[in-house]
Amino acid sequence: MGFEALLVEDTNLVRWLTVNRPAKLNALNSGVLAELAQAFAQFADDALARVAVITGAGEKAFVAGADIAEFVGLTAADAEAFSRRGQRLFDAIAACNKPVIAAVNGFALGGGCELALACHLRVAASNARFGQPEGRLGLIPGYGGTQRLPRLVGPGRALELLLTGGVIDAATAHSWGLVNRVVEPAELRPAAQKLAEEIIALAPRAVGRCLQAVRVGLDQPLGQAQETEAALFGLCAATEDMREGTAAFLEKRPAKFTGR
Repeated sequence: MGFEALLVEDTNLVRWLTVNRPAKLNALNSGVLAELAQAFAQFADDALARVAVITGAGEKAFVAGADIAEFVGLTAADAEAFSRRGQRLFDAIAACNKPVIAAVNGFALGGGCELALACHLRVAASNARFGQPEGRLGLIPGYGGTQRLPRLVGPGRALELLLTGGVIDAATAHSWGLVNRVVEPAELRPAAQKLAEEIIALAPRAVGRCLQAVRVGLDQPLGQAQETEAALFGLCAATEDMREGTAAFLEKRPAKFTGR
């Protein structure tokens, strides 16, 4: 696909996207953001890719943060535009109707933590580390960290990280609900692939509508969110996959979903 800082690989309907700047600890710069945006647009439109997994090259870092060299000389207007650009990309990841998993190897700091937060699920190696240390640079997180982190772990724990610039290990992240699973580093890729394949076993439209129901419903009052759920439940009931799934259950056989 012609990327310079991103490796793309398909394995059994799973699209692996690897940020490939190990010498810079996979730090995000303008080029990486542009390539990620292009890769996600391609993933969203590719019927042969059902789940995406994002990870980092090497053993030290998932994404250790933004490339600080790009901050030098920024005006307030430049910095706001810089923030909005990253937010647009991470919003697109979070809004994707196909699941996105972060396979977090090593450091996920600053923009790297925000990238993991934008994914729907997170699998972490036991050596993973998470933090939002932007305050040490006189900044705040700009790619959604002040918003997604408290929504995921609660405001108290989020503020502990945001206000101290501290870093937590994978076990703590798991206990906080920041990550779904923790495995040994050598097992990270197989574990993320297995999780992706567990998702792929379900009906694709049902998976997409679960993502939509949760994403939309979290921003609605409960009653309105349940109206959203009911409408999406109705749309699922009209699919061929629903008829296949119920028939397979009654006939005690594996379902063969087609995404229709």
